[in-house]
Formats: sequence, C-alpha cells, structure tokens
Amino acid sequence: MMNPTEMLRILDSIARDRNIDKQILVRDLEQAMVSAARKHYQTLDTEEFTCTLDATTGQLTLFRHGQPLEMAPAALGRIAAQTFKQVMIQKFRDDERASVFEEFSKRVGEIVTGTAQRYEARSLIVTVDRSEAFMPPSEQIPGEQFQPGDRVRCMILDVRDAGNQVKIVLSRGHPDFIKRLFEVEVPEVSEKIIEIKAMAREAGYRTKIAVSSVDSKVDAVGACVGVRGSRIKNIVDELNGEKIDIVRWNESSQILIQNSLKPAEVAEISLCFELGRATVVVRDDQLSLAIGKRGQNVRLAARLTGWDIDILTPEEYGKGLDTLSTTLQEIEGVTEKHVDKLVALGMVSVFDVEEVGVDVLMTELELSEDAAKAAVERASVKAKEVAEQQQKDKEEKARLAKEQAEAGARLLGGMGGVAPGDQAADAILGAPAPGASDDARAADILGQG
Repeated sequence: MMNPTEMLRILDSIARDRNIDKQILVRDLEQAMVSAARKHYQTLDTEEFTCTLDATTGQLTLFRHGQPLEMAPAALGRIAAQTFKQVMIQKFRDDERASVFEEFSKRVGEIVTGTAQRYEARSLIVTVDRSEAFMPPSEQIPGEQFQPGDRVRCMILDVRDAGNQVKIVLSRGHPDFIKRLFEVEVPEVSEKIIEIKAMAREAGYRTKIAVSSVDSKVDAVGACVGVRGSRIKNIVDELNGEKIDIVRWNESSQILIQNSLKPAEVAEISLCFELGRATVVVRDDQLSLAIGKRGQNVRLAARLTGWDIDILTPEEYGKGLDTLSTTLQEIEGVTEKHVDKLVALGMVSVFDVEEVGVDVLMTELELSEDAAKAAVERASVKAKEVAEQQQKDKEEKARLAKEQAEAGARLLGGMGGVAPGDQAADAILGAPAPGASDDARAADILGQG
C-alpha cells in the first residue's frame, strides 16, 4: 500500500483535474477496500466489512463486524488487491462521467470554443474543456471542414447519458447558434433591450432574423448591424460568409411579410387566414428577387412569418381573379359581391376555393349548401384545367428556351473565324458564305454579275 500522505495528494489531484468532489473519491476508496476484503474472505455478506479513511492522515482502517482488523490492507493478497484496483478504476470513471454530465447539462445552449480533433463517420470530434464532444453531420454547416487543432466555436446542443459514456452534442448549424452569436456581439440583445422574435435559417447559405426593440430610442435593426456593419460582419465572418437578413418585426402580418421579402419590393399582399396563405404580388422585375436563388428568399420568409407565401406577378394575379370571378358567377345564386367578399378574405383563385371547402363558403358568403357545393365542384374542375394549362405553358416555355439555346449554338458553330457582327451583316445583306472573295461580296451587294 502506498504512503498515506501520497495517497491523499493523488486524491486531491484527481478531484481537481477531473472536477470530482474529493469526498466522493474517499467514499469510493473505502468501498473498494470493502470489496477487496470480501473477495479475500470470500463472503457474500455486504454488512460484514466497513472501511474508513482518515482525511487528515490518509490512514485506511478496515472493520469486520464493527471491530478493527489488525492487519494491513496489503496483507489481503494479490487477488484482493486486483479487485481493489478494478473497483477503484470503475468507480472513478463513473464519478467522472456523472461530473461531466452534470456540468455540461447546465451549459446546454451555451457557446463554447473547442479544438477539432478528427472526423469519425462524418461527425467532427471536438475537445471542449478536457471533455470529448461531437458534432453530427446534421449540425455542421455544409461545406465547412476543420483540420486537427483548429479552433471550433459552437453551441452545446444536447447532453446524453449513454450508459458507459456521456455524449455531448455540438452544433454550428442550429438556428439558436446564431441567436447566441447575436447575444455575444450585440449587447442590447443579451440585455433584452432588443428581442429576437423569429428566425429562419438554411445553414451555410442564408438566415432571416426578425428583431424588435422594447426601447423606442433603440433602433433594433441598426443596433444589430452596428457601426458600418461591424457587428453583423463579425457574425458573418464566424459563419464563413453566410448571408444574414435582419428584418424589422411587426405585429401586422402584412407588414412583416413585406419586410421579410426584402430586398424585393412588394406591390400588394392578400392574406387568407382560413388557409394560412399569403398571396404576394410583385412587379415582373422584382419576381426573381422575391423568390430568390432556388426559392430561398420566399422559403425563408415563409418560415420566418409562419405563412405559406405565393409570389405572383400582376398579370398572374389578375388572370387568377378573372378566372375565379367567371367560374363562380356561372353558378346560380353567386354574384359579383360574393366574389368580392371572397377576394377580401384572401381567396384569390379557384385553387383556394377548392381547398377551403363547402362549410367556409356557407359561413362566410352566406350561400346555400347547394350553391356552396356547386361552387366548390366548379372550382375544382376549373383548377384542374388551369393546372394542366400551366403545365403545358411551362413545357412550351422550356421547349422554346431549349430551341433558342440550340439555335444560338448552331449560329456560333457556323461562324467559323468570322466575327459575329460580320456574320450578321452578311446575312442581312444576302452576302455569300464566309470565305468568298471581296470582289464576289461586292458584286453580290451591288447586284452585279
């Protein structure tokens, strides 16, 4: 058995390094000694042996039936010593696991900085405060890669007790990671002067965040952006260039939707509360901006506001209203006033009428059951026709685009070494093919043989 003073020093060191209460280690040591004694005496009685450790001197005393044993622990033999060692190792591991679980459970949602170690099955293993944590692929930012030793700033997403180990789950892709970054970079957010009301994120690409201020003197958007964009720049740099749109929050859904679709300019918004759908009208030159690359802008705006958003041009919107009006007014008992009321409720197409159903038309338009059923049936038939026509138009548009592309490719391929401008001029003037002599060209142009 080692020197008692040395044993106490080692216990102090383990308690400090592993963040374990020393009293727990002392208790483990005593229980390990009891296990060793039971092994030596081959007893099943759990009450037969007890042990105490003097915290001052480090002296271990073993008791049997309450009477101190007049023998040194080392006299228990090799097998008992092995039992003591195994029990101690297991108990120390259990204590360390419990300590890690307790510590990190309190830190869920906190931003930490760790060190990248390696990738295992696409998960990034990171050391955080001497503990090993991991970031699954779903919580990583797409395209981001770390090398061993790299600094990794992330958020503790979850802590799980997996039996023989504690699994600490990290994230850089979760929306709350950006919230925490704003709390760090924008003091007004951490002080609750500015509130983050809603958020939508596609990690690695774009984030929309809606903010409001409880203090009328503080501009929520301006404070988040910072002087010359300094605050938002720090966050964007941390996210490796991910775009962040800061939207001014408004209790009015119409204004919030309008704000969320910026930088696109909105001409008109029609809300249908029955369907949770917003029909947004934008000019033709704003259409691609409102939809965004691969539909990202409108998709994030929809998630931010909680509304399904349809983007239409004035022509599309008007055409849909005309179709709706014509279709419904063919039904006996349905007038233009009914159609106007339907449009005021945000139902602006035959698709909407088909979706809301009979009960809504009876309640909101005060139509008879027969008229409401007829309206829904007629709208359903027309919706199929419109959908088929839209599909045909789409296919025709794609075909024309393909033909134009192929024609352009043939034109470029047939030019040879002649500049495009020269080729076009020749075609207009009816000149011979490239390669003809200048005299022949001149003769053709002047109408001479």
